[in-house]
Amino acid sequence: MEKDKEKKNNNRRNSSFGRVKPEFDQKILNIRRVTRVVAGGRRFSFSVALVAGDKKGSVGLGLGKAGDTALAINKAVRNAKKNMVRLKLTKTMSIPHELSAKFSSSKVLLIPNKGRGLVAGSVIRDIVKLSGMKDVTAKIWSKSKNKLNNAKAVMEALSMISSKYAKPIPENVIIANKEVPVTSIEKGENK
Repeated sequence: MEKDKEKKNNNRRNSSFGRVKPEFDQKILNIRRVTRVVAGGRRFSFSVALVAGDKKGSVGLGLGKAGDTALAINKAVRNAKKNMVRLKLTKTMSIPHELSAKFSSSKVLLIPNKGRGLVAGSVIRDIVKLSGMKDVTAKIWSKSKNKLNNAKAVMEALSMISSKYAKPIPENVIIANKEVPVTSIEKGENK
């Protein structure tokens, strides 16, 4: 009897290790139920806004719309990965200078602030946290409570210190149990 319990516990313990850790952390900013009026009545769908980041200087904002929340979230994750940007941060993982931007009626301001930690609220905090920034003070200057517009304003501000996201390219690649420098692969020498 005790051996059976040990096996069950052992299987449970191993099951969590089998799960692959996702490439990016994600945070849902808001989920809205959207209604479309058609001849027979109303059709409902869900709109999801989420932010994804690796906490190492990459962050992306994504939108997804579907009839089911799970499908909408999956679409939003794919969209966030597609819109991912790599931020040019300082050695202390802060922003190099003051950033401000406006999107629609939303206005945001981000200021580097050495030694104060992360001082931000609402959507800005989620985006800055997932990008891995530290020592940043941020403020939403507009009266807008629209989370999506505020998030787009933050991404607009961060676009000043960002470049399009690309996965890091390794120095050497192993092909058919043989280590080959990347430069020779690009030139097509080793075929």
